[in-house]
Amino acid sequence: MGKLRGFIEYERAEEETYAVPERVRSYTEFTKDLDNEDLKKQGGRCMDCGIPFCHSGCPVGNLIPDFNDAVYRNDWQGALKILHTTNNFPEFTGRLCPAPCESSCVLGIIEPPVAIEMIEKYIAERGFKEGWIKPEPPAHRTGKTIAVVGSGPAGLAAAQQLNRAGHSVTVFERDKKVGGLLRYGIPDFKMEKHVIDRRIKVMEGEGVTFKTNTDVGVDYEIDKLKEFDAIVLCGGATQRRPLPIAGADAEGVVQAMEFLKRNNEVVDGLAEPTERLYAEGKNVIVIGGGDTGSDCVGTSNRQGAKSVTNFEIMPMPSESRTIDNPWPYWPFTLKTSSSHEEGVSRNWSISTKEFIKDKSGKLTALKTVNIEWVKGDNGRPKLQEVPNSEKEWPCDMVLLALGFTGPEKTLSEKLGLTLDDRTNIKANKKFQTNVPNIFTAGDMRRGQSLIVWAISEGREAAYNVDKYLMGKTKLRTKGQGDLPAV
Repeated sequence: MGKLRGFIEYERAEEETYAVPERVRSYTEFTKDLDNEDLKKQGGRCMDCGIPFCHSGCPVGNLIPDFNDAVYRNDWQGALKILHTTNNFPEFTGRLCPAPCESSCVLGIIEPPVAIEMIEKYIAERGFKEGWIKPEPPAHRTGKTIAVVGSGPAGLAAAQQLNRAGHSVTVFERDKKVGGLLRYGIPDFKMEKHVIDRRIKVMEGEGVTFKTNTDVGVDYEIDKLKEFDAIVLCGGATQRRPLPIAGADAEGVVQAMEFLKRNNEVVDGLAEPTERLYAEGKNVIVIGGGDTGSDCVGTSNRQGAKSVTNFEIMPMPSESRTIDNPWPYWPFTLKTSSSHEEGVSRNWSISTKEFIKDKSGKLTALKTVNIEWVKGDNGRPKLQEVPNSEKEWPCDMVLLALGFTGPEKTLSEKLGLTLDDRTNIKANKKFQTNVPNIFTAGDMRRGQSLIVWAISEGREAAYNVDKYLMGKTKLRTKGQGDLPAV
């Protein structure tokens, strides 16, 4: 603990942002860097708790008090080493993770919690700036070959860990570039894509092979995949949840991920904008109040939407924890993202009943009804409509940000894999499917979740794949780093 009274003397600091009128004209990240002294103070706020609950809040088990102390002591290289023992990609999580660690921070009981996520980001950025993050290929190869299907955070984490163990790893990605939803689902204003590219360059330098434009089971034969000693499926939960109501086929009703992916491809110069997937001059309604819905709001404003409205079926959260939601559990409180700050009308406890279209099939409006949540006969909450609360909302585009129902079935069917009761690929505690040399991790195994869980799952799967192939493992999952390959 570098500063005994740091949590008393220093207040939490946030990154400043560029003004809304300026930042909505661009897709670049819009935060302003803190200087070194301010960052040291933020590290000094850590209390070095006897029981650091932030550890339990963090799915990858980051050694948070340790790297906070190193930052306070200005030992940035030491902080990076500590961070990399548990997290392969802190430059991703430092931008995109919802920071469950901060929700579990003991200081958060009485004061704003330590700015753990921001510190993590700056450690990683310092590492790249100083050249400390560079390829570290294994000293020897095992002769084992592994196929990783999917290049999102779970696939990338599994690939890097297995390569470090000395295996020859090939990552298959069906899109034009590597990254999965990191590249095609996350807007550039939250994470510019050069952040992915520089990490991929490091992994290629370590010996990982990437094959893009390769859809396994479609244009890459399954029999070729079976030639590998082990397979790790990390294709994500990409089946988008529909809204099966009248008029759902109207022109103008668009899945959020189709909208976000196309915009990211346009920003990257890989595609041209199309009228169907462009919000300029339109009254846009986003259905779904999560992170994806927020991303749609920010993207719509940057495209020049006439208006942006957001619907959420759940009631408006409270601004602080309730008695039923105590620390250190995840706080179900009102969250206002930077995209919300850029302009949106937010509406809670509202359900869409019908999409209205004209004779040509084009969307013109939608109908909603207010709802309230009541306790059902089984004690669980259920929704019921509020009488006489129907309303019609004129709109030209609706973006469905309703989440995902599970992975696509191509791979599970062609590989003969069992699914669980949530239609995810079923795996045991070792991340192993019913086919012994096929493993799975990330959203494909656990369902739609967070980037930090994907990285954790990729690391855990790699540990078990290595042990399956070699009878022992040189890898660690949480808190201990990795032993050198031999």
